[in-house]
Amino acid sequence: MEAASRNLLSFISMLPTCFILVIFSFTIVDAEISNSKTIGRGLKAYGQLPDRKELATPSSALFFDDNEKDIDIIATYSDASGTIRTSRVKMKDLSASWVLENPISGDPGKQKGSQVFKLKDSYQASRRSEENVEHFIDDHHWQEDEIQNRRKASWSPVKFKRQMLRQKRWDLRTADLILQNKEGDKQMEATSAIEDLKNMDPVVNGKYSIWRRDFENPNSDSTLKLMRDQIIMAKAYANIAKSRNQIDLYSSLLRHVGDSLRVIGDANSDSELHPSSLDQAKAMGHALSFAKDRLYDCHIVARKLRAMLQSAEDNVNSLKKRSAFLIQLAAKTVPKPLHCLPLQLAADYYFHGYQRKKDLNIEKLEDPSLYHYAIFSDNILATSVVVNSTVLHANEPEKHIFHIVTDKLNFAAMRMWFILNAPEKATVQVENIDDFKWLNSSYCSVLRQLESARVKEYYFKNHPSSLSVGSDNLKYRNPKYLSMLNHLRFYLPEVYPKLHKILFLDDDIVVQKDLTPLWDVDLNGMVNGAVETCKGSFHRFDKYLNFSNPKISENFDSNACGWAFGMNIFDLKEWRNRNITQIYHYWQDRNEDRTLWKLGTLPPGLITFYNLTYPLDRKWHVLGLGYDPALNQTEIENAAVVHYNGNYKPWLDLAVAKYKSYWSKYVRFDNYYLKLCNLSE
Repeated sequence: MEAASRNLLSFISMLPTCFILVIFSFTIVDAEISNSKTIGRGLKAYGQLPDRKELATPSSALFFDDNEKDIDIIATYSDASGTIRTSRVKMKDLSASWVLENPISGDPGKQKGSQVFKLKDSYQASRRSEENVEHFIDDHHWQEDEIQNRRKASWSPVKFKRQMLRQKRWDLRTADLILQNKEGDKQMEATSAIEDLKNMDPVVNGKYSIWRRDFENPNSDSTLKLMRDQIIMAKAYANIAKSRNQIDLYSSLLRHVGDSLRVIGDANSDSELHPSSLDQAKAMGHALSFAKDRLYDCHIVARKLRAMLQSAEDNVNSLKKRSAFLIQLAAKTVPKPLHCLPLQLAADYYFHGYQRKKDLNIEKLEDPSLYHYAIFSDNILATSVVVNSTVLHANEPEKHIFHIVTDKLNFAAMRMWFILNAPEKATVQVENIDDFKWLNSSYCSVLRQLESARVKEYYFKNHPSSLSVGSDNLKYRNPKYLSMLNHLRFYLPEVYPKLHKILFLDDDIVVQKDLTPLWDVDLNGMVNGAVETCKGSFHRFDKYLNFSNPKISENFDSNACGWAFGMNIFDLKEWRNRNITQIYHYWQDRNEDRTLWKLGTLPPGLITFYNLTYPLDRKWHVLGLGYDPALNQTEIENAAVVHYNGNYKPWLDLAVAKYKSYWSKYVRFDNYYLKLCNLSE
């Protein structure tokens, strides 16, 4: 009975151990079943599976063929009580957490017989596998066979799979970050480009002239601008102090204003300021701070600044009128050398008896097959430049005929000049406008108007101040509008009755190319060939004509493009057929009170040749050298004709310096009469 009891107790004591062994066995089998597919995928990723058939086998049997799947492996392990035990494990039942310390090398299918392998701890295998994978990633110069040997020597499928997945995530994340970085760079570049375009504003806000020296560097005059602003505020506070009877403060501010003005002087930038300017600016700042503490009132200061602004605007307008008057005066006053030249020429003309000399080549003057030019001027030097520059660039100068018409006062001098300085091969005819007996007030509307009492009063009445008429009307008081030379261009068919085509040239132009191709231009039935001057909304009919008058608005388009007088090819045959001169007379009669347009020749020209003007290529005629200092230099050099229209004529001191050489190179300054009258470059 006691023996039975002892056996029962012994059996009961062994139950926990048996239970643990059973649980351990189930765990191994479960791990084998659950991870067989995972191990297969890991082996395939590691390059150990050659085909799909091996993927279906357990992980423990991958190194053996089908006949060796049941091989026994002796495994040593510790049970729950710590006792060292051994047992036999089938190769196909190995768990994924176990690794082979010495796997079969070569082809597993060729290994025969039973073999016994040692099993090592899976943690050590995993560490060795991680090291192998890291070395594989970092070093790209390993040979393929060396990599395969390392994989077979130590391999853990689960750890390897995790490592490969982790590496894949890192690669994807790296690629994503690189892409985001590139997109960010592109966005930053685009944003930067947009900001640069916004900042590239060619207009300098708040600056009335971008040509002044003090605007060359916008940061060069910060101290100067500060001192000027201080002067404005000091004047405002001084007026307020005077109105409040604070005489000491008023005197102090005026003294600081005077000191600042003396320091600034004629400076246009900080570099031109006196060395004491910064100290003066600081002193003025202290004075303004003291004045602000005692006098500042927002409404009073704002009202005072508005009053100062209004006063400054009135002064600017007054100076503009004075400047316009002085420019007109300087532009229309004949310089002493130019006044001397016709006097000397006229004296020698009559002294040497050239008045008895007859014009030669009368037949050439009326030959319509030659190239004829019309120049109406009283300026001898300017006319000589037009003739010289044209002949110099002509391919066949012997075929060029120049018809010059001047007034009675300058006829002898003009004729004397071209007798002594006749261009080589070309023919020059000089005529006196007073010899045209048909040009009288009964036939010519504008001449009748010029002789009227109203016009004489407009020009010769003793005004209290020439500035009172306003700057807009000053240019219409130019004496040239009283001369019929300016209006003779509307009578070309009467002046040259036997010619078919003629090229009209102003005396303030310079020819730079051969002009003979203009006679071959097909005007398509038009009368006038000219270069159009409209750009955008500028220089259209509404600038020259009064469209508030129904006579103008009902007959003309305000947006019609204007064109230039100064180089015009006229078809005289078509002119006669359309009776253009009568159209000119019709509109001149209706503008006797100057309500349709101001005085001048371009407005009546636009009306007379309305829808009868053929636009020439712009390269034939470039305008603006007499008023615009910002013309394109390349366009000027490539132009056939350059025109100094405006007040800054090239023979005056007002001329734009960089344009003057285009004109002066055709003046023979070594001429006897030019030296006598002190005319030089």
